[in-house]
Amino acid sequence: MSDSMHAQFKPYPFVAKQYDARLPELVDGRETRRHAATIVGGGPVGLAIALGLAKHGVRSVLIEADESVCEGSRAICISRRSLEIIERLGALDGFLAKGLPWTGGRSFYRENEVLHFTMPQDENQKLPPMVNLAQYHIEQFLLDAAERHADLIDIRWRTKVTSVQHDAHGATLTLSTPLGDYETQTDWLVAADGGRSTVREALGLKLTGTSYEGRYVIVDILLDSARPTERLAYFDPASNPGSTVLVHKQPDNVWRIDYQLRDGEDAEAAVKPENVMPRVQSLLDMMGETSAWSPIWITIYKANALTLERYRHGRVLFAGDAAHLVPIFGVRGANSGIDDADNLAWKLASVVNGRADARLLDSYSDERVFAAHENLSYGTKSTEFMAPPSFAFELMRTAVLSLATRHPGVRSLINPRQTSAIAYKDSPLNAVSDPLASGPVPGAVLPECPITIVGGVVGDGERVGHITDLIGPQFTAFYFSDGGDVPPELAALETSCTVSLTLVPLARCAPVDATRRCAWDHTGRLFPMYGADANTLYLVRPDGHVLGHWQGSSTTLAQRAHDALQHALYA
Repeated sequence: MSDSMHAQFKPYPFVAKQYDARLPELVDGRETRRHAATIVGGGPVGLAIALGLAKHGVRSVLIEADESVCEGSRAICISRRSLEIIERLGALDGFLAKGLPWTGGRSFYRENEVLHFTMPQDENQKLPPMVNLAQYHIEQFLLDAAERHADLIDIRWRTKVTSVQHDAHGATLTLSTPLGDYETQTDWLVAADGGRSTVREALGLKLTGTSYEGRYVIVDILLDSARPTERLAYFDPASNPGSTVLVHKQPDNVWRIDYQLRDGEDAEAAVKPENVMPRVQSLLDMMGETSAWSPIWITIYKANALTLERYRHGRVLFAGDAAHLVPIFGVRGANSGIDDADNLAWKLASVVNGRADARLLDSYSDERVFAAHENLSYGTKSTEFMAPPSFAFELMRTAVLSLATRHPGVRSLINPRQTSAIAYKDSPLNAVSDPLASGPVPGAVLPECPITIVGGVVGDGERVGHITDLIGPQFTAFYFSDGGDVPPELAALETSCTVSLTLVPLARCAPVDATRRCAWDHTGRLFPMYGADANTLYLVRPDGHVLGHWQGSSTTLAQRAHDALQHALYA
């Protein structure tokens, strides 16, 4: 999101800690230590990558130009998929304690409601489909987790990248701080430095795609309201005729309002308080909100649907807004960046730890470029509806909204197409698998299901959990059987593979003798959901995507899993 124009009024209920710059040990202006991984950008994506590397024992340096977490709401909607990732990073508690969960929203055309949508939510889930949480909170909770890994994550505040030189062995960065400038060297460089990426510019790379002319003013206000948390969209409202307005409730009585500027309106004048406040007041009057309110932050935004063609350039890797810019409609920006981080961290760690060939990182680019095009496709459709780029699109939208008041069948065209997990259906890592009656295909995210977990880190007792509780910073082999016993051929996978792997038995009935951590299908839903019979094996990546699945004898399953790992890691 652009923050080139913003104004602050009252301070947020959140106060960010300020950090000072510091210099590492230097000799003749160069840092004495060469790093395995350096991450530029300390926003949600950069922090998530650092945490992901730390979970694999890989040390990183995180370079951040500012002195604190961000100001302003910016990214505000965190998806279930992102929450699953954040849980594996060890930062979920703050998100659930502070965030406002929601399951759907309402759209209005003038004074009529034309859509009430809900996102997938059923008894199998443990996390809400979406949580509203301002980006300063998102960054703070990830930062809190990073500071618990101070031995593996070296955060350098108030440090700017001024030049980048890269070759087949790594990169050399020139860094500027208030205490002086210096050079540092790294084996791998990750650019997570946002839409105006300094690293991307230094490499002479350009984003390609579509930049839309429609502009939105974004306003954060303080308002005490009992209105429920849901996404609200107003098309051609009385408060702002001819425009579109989005409203989201956030924690601490902060409300986020996005309203579209009309063609010809001056952007600089549009963010002046004297022009913003009457429009916000008119909106609140229309909504029936009568409490006192005050603005606290204003900025302006223009939708972009842009991406790099590749996210790996030798020893330099791009993630988040440095790699792609996605329209805000459908909340794919920060969520796609967190997905980037989840995909990249385990692969980069595998390479740094010597467990995989560097070609594994090409699959990061392949998978996440594919995901970006999927996100851009949906985001473009949403943008063309939310901010029509031409008279023809505006005419189509008006027709759909007018019909939707009387014909429910057309209301699906108004759906904002909220973000969802993307399957890497054509990933080069996917293993040739046996066909199953149902269940996730190779490349898909592991679907959630309640299970009873027995043994392991929680002792010898039982506890109700979920299948995603069993995914850690390693490959996981789920072996489906009737009683939870593990054939020796499969048990040997944990020690015979060069990569870290955990075998978890999944039993149809409660196991009699749980000598290792296992789980059983107390609801009777797991086996049918996964199309599993006894002697079924699912191999799952550290990011929760399925690598392959097979049925057969234990010897056959062990060999298929071993071959799939060797293929995936290019070992």
